[in-house]
Amino acid sequence: MAQVEIHPTAIVDPGAQLGAGVRVGAYAIIGAGVTIGDGTSVGPHAVVRGPTTIGRNNRIFQFAVLGEEPQDKKYAGEPTRLEVGDGNTFREFCTVHRGTVQDEGVTRIGNNNWVMAYVHIAHDCRVGNDVIFSNNATLAGHVHVADHVVCSGFSAVHQFCRLGAHSFLGGFAAVTRDVPPYVMVAGQPLAPHGINAEGLKRRGFTPEQLRNLKEAYRILYREGLQLAEARTRLADLAATQPELRILVEFLDQSERSIVR
Repeated sequence: MAQVEIHPTAIVDPGAQLGAGVRVGAYAIIGAGVTIGDGTSVGPHAVVRGPTTIGRNNRIFQFAVLGEEPQDKKYAGEPTRLEVGDGNTFREFCTVHRGTVQDEGVTRIGNNNWVMAYVHIAHDCRVGNDVIFSNNATLAGHVHVADHVVCSGFSAVHQFCRLGAHSFLGGFAAVTRDVPPYVMVAGQPLAPHGINAEGLKRRGFTPEQLRNLKEAYRILYREGLQLAEARTRLADLAATQPELRILVEFLDQSERSIVR
């Protein structure tokens, strides 16, 4: 079993639990109520506050802060938490905060996410798997991000918004409504710009599936239909085109309406 390596200058609370092969760098701080899974590394000057659970084989770079109190004026010291999965990378100076009791009391990060420098993920966010946050991307509180989303540099997402699977935010995008699955958005004011075709190709979507998604985009954005009418058309197509089902489900669940 690999040994835990803790730099002599690091501060690790006696109540923290560190798995096999965990490495803690110089001047890092690991607080009470923190559990870190096997093979995870915590870089110099990084801070992990509890209650926080971090899975296996994560990389937390220098000066990152995970599990700190939420930036919410209603927060009154309740024991909310942060849960992080496996295989994530958190680069320099990124911040991920715990949840609040106004939601479910937890911020959740899935697996294999790439979180670049200066990214902020606020309280009560839900981030899926294989998401990319470029430098300075920001999520406000209660944002839900599905799998395979790309948030480009300096993009910002308003609280309670949802980003659908495989969607793409351009640089400096200011998102105030939900972004449907597969859709690229960019500009100020924010506008849709087709489907994320290149990303979908990389993930193994077939030419037929791409044609279906482009047709779905045309129905949703180019035919001048009311949203309810477009949703009905898409639901009919989804009966024989499974890739459209998550799009229809997303439209049904949207509370803030969609970028359109």
